[in-house]
Amino acid sequence: MAVAVLGVSFSGPLTALVATSVLALAFWRNAAGAVALLPVLLLRERSTLHGLRARQLVSSVVAGLFLAAHFAAWLPSLSMTSVAASTALVTTTPIWTALAARVSGVHLPVQVWWGLALAVLGAALIAGVDVTVSVEALVGDGLALLGAICAGGYMLAGARARERLTTSAYAVVCYSTCALALAVAAFLADVPLAGFSARDWWLIAAITFCAQLLGHTLLNLVLSSVGPTVVGLAILLEVPGAVLVALVLLHQVPPLLAVPGMVAVVIGVALVVRAGRPAPEADPL
Repeated sequence: MAVAVLGVSFSGPLTALVATSVLALAFWRNAAGAVALLPVLLLRERSTLHGLRARQLVSSVVAGLFLAAHFAAWLPSLSMTSVAASTALVTTTPIWTALAARVSGVHLPVQVWWGLALAVLGAALIAGVDVTVSVEALVGDGLALLGAICAGGYMLAGARARERLTTSAYAVVCYSTCALALAVAAFLADVPLAGFSARDWWLIAAITFCAQLLGHTLLNLVLSSVGPTVVGLAILLEVPGAVLVALVLLHQVPPLLAVPGMVAVVIGVALVVRAGRPAPEADPL
């Protein structure tokens, strides 16, 4: 789990270093992730594919579309606001899944509402500071929150998919769908998916290895043994981890006044996670 948290902590700072389009970056990250997991599916879990029907893959496809929207919204925010603020806001996914559960009629414990209030206060503090920085930074905050909302859709759809599919089958379908959606978006936006500098290719490879394979794969691996609550709390460590990595790689220090807001967001989300997610659990981002 410690290695997984370290891996995802490199995602934001390394992405901020990439000069090419975020659509291309997200495409290669997910395409490589699907290719890497395909041998596991075909060699170790092929028997699980027998009798599988197309309709059983619908939730995985929906999860992939939400994941594509998550990357399309969140990755641009890393170059618009600070890595610390963007990472803190994008980890509010449990907040949105809890609200979705409440809309569907699920009763939320008091602790969840305190967590929601604290997270909203933290997000407001971050946005208030970024208003004084630039309009672009404020838009970056909004994109990070949108990325968190899309991640909530990914988790809910993924939870339904995992009721029928193994981790490798779900991940291959989800990541492939995500990559295909991003490729279509890149085509429509006239964004090239190749022809990058050697530096960008190395960064894309590093992001894929650290965040997609080490981070996501190891978190998925320990999910069944330590439980979703522990994994959910561990993911929150990405925030201070990303701050430290950004400090070393980018020499980027978040605005001092925004730090209380980031702390409030992390504590608020932690309260929601500890109270128990009312919605079904899926693979972490």
